[in-house]
Amino acid sequence: MKHLPFSLILLLQLLSLTQAHTHTDNHPKCTLPEDRGSTLQVIHAYSSCSPFNPKASWEETVAQMLAQDRARVLYLSSLVARKSVAPVAWGRRVIQSPSYIVRVKVGTPPQSFLMALDTSNDAAWLPCNGCLGCPGSTLFASEKSSSFEGVGCGTPQCNQVTNPICFQNLCTYNQTYGSSTIAAALSQDTIVLAQDPIPNFVFGCIQKATGSSVPPQGLLGLGRGPLSLLAQSQSLYQSTFSYCLPSFSSTNFTGSLRLGPVAQPKRIHFTPLLKNPRRPSLYYVNLIGIKVGRKTVDIPPSALAFDATTGAGTIIDSGTVYTRLVQPAYTAVRDEFRRRMGSANVTSLGGFDTCYTVPITIPTITFMFQDLNMTVTQDNFLLRSASTPTACLAMAAAPDNVNSVLNVIANMQQQNHRVLFDIPNSRIGISREPCS
Repeated sequence: MKHLPFSLILLLQLLSLTQAHTHTDNHPKCTLPEDRGSTLQVIHAYSSCSPFNPKASWEETVAQMLAQDRARVLYLSSLVARKSVAPVAWGRRVIQSPSYIVRVKVGTPPQSFLMALDTSNDAAWLPCNGCLGCPGSTLFASEKSSSFEGVGCGTPQCNQVTNPICFQNLCTYNQTYGSSTIAAALSQDTIVLAQDPIPNFVFGCIQKATGSSVPPQGLLGLGRGPLSLLAQSQSLYQSTFSYCLPSFSSTNFTGSLRLGPVAQPKRIHFTPLLKNPRRPSLYYVNLIGIKVGRKTVDIPPSALAFDATTGAGTIIDSGTVYTRLVQPAYTAVRDEFRRRMGSANVTSLGGFDTCYTVPITIPTITFMFQDLNMTVTQDNFLLRSASTPTACLAMAAAPDNVNSVLNVIANMQQQNHRVLFDIPNSRIGISREPCS
């Protein structure tokens, strides 16, 4: 068993330049039911039962999610804009406080963590004991796990890490992302997902973090890279998973993450996954149009076209909150939505430019994918104020000064749907499923 030597921990702490502020999460008294089989319970990080609930006003919560979404879209745009052919491998930028979390047990005996789900990253990583600047107070005590080991230099796993640093024959790395930096050691231990143990699972053991974008209890990457959960559990889950994301207002662990082909829905429509060799971890799909009510919006074909060279196209993402469309597409959808609203007075609120005084009659919106139409009701695209009679179209264009070519179908629009990722057959299925 290779535990991290104290000298290595000191090195990892010195690799980062500044220390972030720490805080202690408040834990409301909510019961998390036991996970069964290969299914994990899912909760929104801002729900009343989440330990990460900011205890803020509605306006403050929306402002915080918008700020995080801006950082998220900047991150995704930077990924697709790069000319490198390298995948979004472990150790690259991870921008976003958690939107949805699941319980993961790590080590022998097991220690429990509420880890963020992220379909656009491959990594799994945890804040470890001795970490300076890691948010929250729940840290992985690697020294208490009899199955914990550090990953050696020169191993295939170490070669997958960006800019590895060898120290005492152990694989470490230092990564700057946005305004944040982490210093970590590549490690392995047994993790338990629901009732499934996965031995020798490789993850990052973080010893230093700066900035505010690190999920407090770690991250579980659901991308398709070599160190992702899918890659490390291929024989168990056959690169198949699905989730149903509950709404922001859901007060308990009512959503679910199902791992493996067993118990997946049989009656579900699929759209093909598109392959982008430059960014193979991202889940690209072919969005061919958008309807507001029964009318297909007049969107320039170039705004939706897939281009592997530039990264243009549409992805399904669990980490972005509000769907973002490239400017021509968003403007066309917004203008048709406003036209359907007739003479109702339009206002703006925060980062949203299409708001109305409720009650109002709202048309549906349909995302038209190849071989699959996803019609969402107002609960999936209308953000209602808790303090004023105001409701806003919860979609937006790319942030200002971002030359984004990427459309992102975000988690609010996916709520109360079963989204099935069938990697062996290169397809994504979507069907309506209430789970709030």
